[in-house]
Amino acid sequence: MSGTWLVLPTYNEAENVAAIVEASLAALARTGGHHVLVVDDNSPDGTGRIADDLAASDDNVTVLHRPGKQGLGRAYIAGFQHALAHGAERVMEMDADFSHDPDDIPLLVHEARHGADLVLGSRYIPGGGVVNWGAGRRIVSRGGCLYAQLVLRVPVRDLTGGYKCFDRRVLEAIGIEQMHADGYGFQIELTYRTLKAGFHVREVPIVFHERRAGASKMSARIAVEAVWKVPALKLRLP
Repeated sequence: MSGTWLVLPTYNEAENVAAIVEASLAALARTGGHHVLVVDDNSPDGTGRIADDLAASDDNVTVLHRPGKQGLGRAYIAGFQHALAHGAERVMEMDADFSHDPDDIPLLVHEARHGADLVLGSRYIPGGGVVNWGAGRRIVSRGGCLYAQLVLRVPVRDLTGGYKCFDRRVLEAIGIEQMHADGYGFQIELTYRTLKAGFHVREVPIVFHERRAGASKMSARIAVEAVWKVPALKLRLP
């Protein structure tokens, strides 16, 4: 087994990818390592080429190239499968735009080493929060989490959060290859499947920041998808 692998999906993140990989490697080093896997969807801005240069100069970086933009969920699944196939003990997911602080990586890994099967960086428990968001975005985000929590009847407060650390046993058990949602719906389903499989989920506080550079990849379609996929998920996995 080879420690913790961090999966970073990218699409048009040329302004962020070098800095986020460097910061993530430094944070992983404080946990004993191990690896950053960039999953690039053939970004037209050259993100994949930058990532290839990083991999060429550091054996702790790998790039997985996909032929085109196929959605965040599929990118994560491809990254998870690659990391597991290469012996990862734990697999992390994190945004590539600095909305998640790489300095929180050791906190998530520590909790994963001490009894948690899935550690979730949470904006909505004491100590967590968001910065540089307007009131409307705060209401939509918090409301979406509360909606999913009530429909699915689970205790997790930040069901749409995308800063996670999994024990490999979780990803091997929950049927990730059967998932097709993107964005918020994908994150909700990951956590719900983990809970339904009997694993222990632990939330730890994080502060979520607006991205440093580039454009957000989330859309109204992804948000609407999450609304109807939550009750569908409840019916599929009662």
